[in-house]
Amino acid sequence: MRRAWDRPLTAYYVIIGAGLLITTLGLVMVYSASMITALRYELVPSYFFRKQFFAALLGTGLLLVASRMPVKLHRALAYPILVGAVFLMVLVQIPGIGHSVGGNQNWISLGGPFMLQPSEFGKLGLILWGADLLARKQDMKLLTQWKHMLVPLVPGAFMLLGLIMLGGDMGTAIILTAILFGLLWTAGAPTRLFVGVLVVAGAIGALLIKTSPHRMDRFQCIGATDPGGEGAPCLQAAHGIYALASGGWFGSGLGASVEKWGQLPEAHTDFIFAVAGEELGLAGTLSVLALFAALGYAGIRVAGRTEDPFVRFAAGGVTTWITAQAVVNIGAVLGLLPIAGVPLPLFSYGGSALLPTMFAVGLLIAFARQEPAAKAALAMRRPGWGKRAGVRWKSMRRRVKKRPSGER
Repeated sequence: MRRAWDRPLTAYYVIIGAGLLITTLGLVMVYSASMITALRYELVPSYFFRKQFFAALLGTGLLLVASRMPVKLHRALAYPILVGAVFLMVLVQIPGIGHSVGGNQNWISLGGPFMLQPSEFGKLGLILWGADLLARKQDMKLLTQWKHMLVPLVPGAFMLLGLIMLGGDMGTAIILTAILFGLLWTAGAPTRLFVGVLVVAGAIGALLIKTSPHRMDRFQCIGATDPGGEGAPCLQAAHGIYALASGGWFGSGLGASVEKWGQLPEAHTDFIFAVAGEELGLAGTLSVLALFAALGYAGIRVAGRTEDPFVRFAAGGVTTWITAQAVVNIGAVLGLLPIAGVPLPLFSYGGSALLPTMFAVGLLIAFARQEPAAKAALAMRRPGWGKRAGVRWKSMRRRVKKRPSGER
């Protein structure tokens, strides 16, 4: 196993395989978990699946484009993506343009049933901009000074956090904070600096939670097993536990979930992992966890083996984003963390979350291809395949020519 993992192309194939498997399994579960919700709104059962499948097709295109782009072009896209995301996040706060969903003002209507959540693209923008910024400062040997490590990275991240918190989206703010910590950690921030930023962010977060009864209710529902009556704050958390508990070892089978018939809110978005546990059982949920673990470990390997500082910072940021969001989502479903309202990456329903995440996976694929050993292995594999095929063809032709005419 160790020898297999140390091969040059292992991380490359693991990122491709884990990313596509999570997305494919997510499409299956979106179809299963959303059928009842679609019927409740008098829509065809496959309504949400069709939208997610269309987003997955677009995301696959973005993944392929990102995986083939050179690193210089990724760096060139950092500022346009960040500025575009900030512009859209400002538009969200303008009455008549921004829309509120679930109590959070963080959506823009694109016409008809299509909605856009700009904060999801803000995560990608922060990673690319932060990685480019830190890489340029490292080239100038400035990261040994605290002020150059923090400015303007931390003020820029706080600007994004402010725009997100204006809409009340605490869950996305948590993930954005995790990305900031991931960038600082990858840049080699000293423990005192890291702890200081963490304390400040924790104090601000505690204040925001304490002053919001809705957020306090979510904290009180950690580990709750009593759903209460209709509209009770712990209804979703308790029924998520019920779904997981009734799944057993191998689940009740695809489409056979009971909780998705109305007891479990947001069954196809934030709590899709609970439906997966009910229908696929412990074996299914452990498989999903293993795929996320493999994707995260491969991302860490790419960040650790590269000599390009931008690749190291960007790979570390993307890996932190996907793994932290998966931990927050799954932890909420298991009753170990408060419900943050964030989707499971690549798995939950939602095109706004799927598109930038698939582009980020494409970044990891491109970075894995840029490793010197991986690049050499890919360069040797292509001409080698053609040479071996040519030798086999010539050998077959010689054997045919040497046979007597009656045996041909």
